[in-house]
Amino acid sequence: MINILIFGSGRVGLLTGAILASSKDYHIHIADVQADRKQLHLGENAHNLKHCILDINNTENVKSYVQEHDIHALTAALPYFLTKKVAEIAKVCNTHYFDLTEDVETTKYVETLAKNTDKVFAPQCGLAPGFISVVTNDLVKQFDEAETVKMRVGALPVNISHPLQYALTWSTEGLINEYVKPCEAIRDYKNVTIEPLDDLETIKIDGLTYEAFNTSGGIGSLKDTYKAKVRNINYKSVRYPGHCEKLRFLINDLKLRDKQELLCEIFNNSIPRVEDDVVLVYVSVEGKINGVYHERHFAKKYHSQEAFGQKWSALQLTTACGICVTIDLAIKHKYFAPGFAKQEDINLTQMMDNRFGHYYRYNFLDGIKSPKLITKSTANNKLEVI
Repeated sequence: MINILIFGSGRVGLLTGAILASSKDYHIHIADVQADRKQLHLGENAHNLKHCILDINNTENVKSYVQEHDIHALTAALPYFLTKKVAEIAKVCNTHYFDLTEDVETTKYVETLAKNTDKVFAPQCGLAPGFISVVTNDLVKQFDEAETVKMRVGALPVNISHPLQYALTWSTEGLINEYVKPCEAIRDYKNVTIEPLDDLETIKIDGLTYEAFNTSGGIGSLKDTYKAKVRNINYKSVRYPGHCEKLRFLINDLKLRDKQELLCEIFNNSIPRVEDDVVLVYVSVEGKINGVYHERHFAKKYHSQEAFGQKWSALQLTTACGICVTIDLAIKHKYFAPGFAKQEDINLTQMMDNRFGHYYRYNFLDGIKSPKLITKSTANNKLEVI
């Protein structure tokens, strides 16, 4: 049995633990500063998931727990500003490391820690960066010369009534971090830094109109992988029309860019949280194939559903499945070389065919090897325990 210690008992941490525990190959320890009492329906696999009280800032206690329980990997499902600490402890304890951060500075720090280790250090294992990086890399490799790459991801409420045309589906701190931090891109084969909330555009998917604008972190390590190889790569978040204008008012005009705690408080107190959401993943690549100019696309929507006795948002599902695939490939299948692992190193077909990655292909959890686990999708997109 492979022991994984997940820091963070929020919805994504819980779902990640439940999915891994249900495979019967992983014993999951979910750590937080206070015990979590949420009950997940894991059937005969319930003993494969346990909660524990650990403070990531108490390094000695964490080190003792890792040694006592023969932990193989540490996983950070915490706000981005706590992620570095988990990576540091993973390095000290010589365990594998995985995280979900979109924060550029944190990822650079993890890359430095990944040097001179015989373990895998894989940051950015969620949706964006994460799954979007795998999709983009798959499309780019179909071209002899890739000219322009557009990466677009949106996590949107199915029904909207709020003036911001938005609802919260994940970490508010992470969301605001994307809105205020500088963005990275490739322009004319060079890495450049661009402003968040800029380059507003209108896009249509399935006949519906959305807007997209620069946000930080989503391009991930692709900026290094394709520097001097692809002319233009950019990443933007997708929202309903009107959202960006209001963000610019709050962040730029009211000068809240440097008051992220206050902005978090405003968002948490005024924007509702929802579980009925839709995740849009859209990538387009233009370039030459056999001397002929082509454009190819990946466009898919993912939906919320029930599993393990809980309702999960599409964003939680796309994020949790991404890190589960990376963990499984790294530990069970020894897919990565030791050191820093990039998400684009994963083949898209391998990701979708992995038992934890079936959600990306079929829009519902399937294929986890456990005879009494949910593997049946019903007409109303609800999973049944069979």
